[in-house]
Amino acid sequence: MKIYISSDMEGTTGIVNWQETELGNKLYDHFSEQMSKEVAAACRGALSGGANEVLVKDAHSSARNINPDLLPRGTRILRGWTRNPFSMMAGLDKSFVGAVFTGYHSPATWSDNPLAHTMTGGITWIRINGIPTSELVINGWIAAYFKVPLLCVTGDEGICQQAEELFPGVKTVPVNKGLGNASISIHPQEAVERIESTVKSVLEAGLPMKPVQLPSLFEVELRFKEHHQAYYASFYPGVTRLDPHTIGYKTDSYLEFLKMFMFSH
Repeated sequence: MKIYISSDMEGTTGIVNWQETELGNKLYDHFSEQMSKEVAAACRGALSGGANEVLVKDAHSSARNINPDLLPRGTRILRGWTRNPFSMMAGLDKSFVGAVFTGYHSPATWSDNPLAHTMTGGITWIRINGIPTSELVINGWIAAYFKVPLLCVTGDEGICQQAEELFPGVKTVPVNKGLGNASISIHPQEAVERIESTVKSVLEAGLPMKPVQLPSLFEVELRFKEHHQAYYASFYPGVTRLDPHTIGYKTDSYLEFLKMFMFSH
C-alpha cells in the first residue's frame, strides 16, 4: 500500500511571514524544521496505519526544505523540481492508494492566511468552473486524474474547509487561523500529534476510498497582477485575453489545462 504526500510550507503551524518561508533566511530554519516534523508525522501515521511505502514531494519554493533525516525509514523523498506539468504532485501515479497534503494554504484573495496565494505572487486569482482555485484544488484534481483519493489535508482553516467541501470524506487538521495580517496557531507539538493520529486513523478505517470525479469541462479564468504576463500567456494555443490582466481557456482535458498553466506563469 503506497501513500503519496505533497508538502507545502505556508500552512505550517505558526507561520505568518514570507521571511519564514525563504531558504537562507534566519527565520526560515525554525519553520523548515516544523514543516519536516509535520511531514514526518504524516509518514509515521501512514506507515503505522498499514502503508508499506510513502513518497514525499517537497513542494515548496526551492523544493529543498524538508530534512530527510527527520523522516522515518520506509519513506522516500522527491526533492527539487521535475519541470513537468504535475509540479507539486510529481512522482504520483496510479499505483498509489491515497494522497495526503501537509502545510497547505488558502488561495489568493482569501483572508484565512496572511500568506494566501496561488502558485506564485504574480497571480491575482484563478477560477476553474467558477471555483476559487487553490493549490489544493489543482493538486487534488491531479490526484483524481490518477484515480488516487485525497485522504487528509493539513494547513490553515480556510483551506481545510475548502477540502471538506470539494473532496467528500477527506479528513483535515487545521493548525492556523488567519486574523488580518496575523495568524493564531495551535501548539507545534499538538499539530504533529494530530497529523500523525489523523493519517493513521484514515488508513485504519479501510481503503480504497473513491477519488472525486473530475469535471468533464474546465473553463478557466486567470488574472495576473502584471498585464504583460497576460499578454505573454495569450500566445499559448487556445488562450484568449479577456482584458489586459486576465486570460481565459477552455478544455475537456485536465492534462491540457496543466500544460497551459505550466507555460503561462
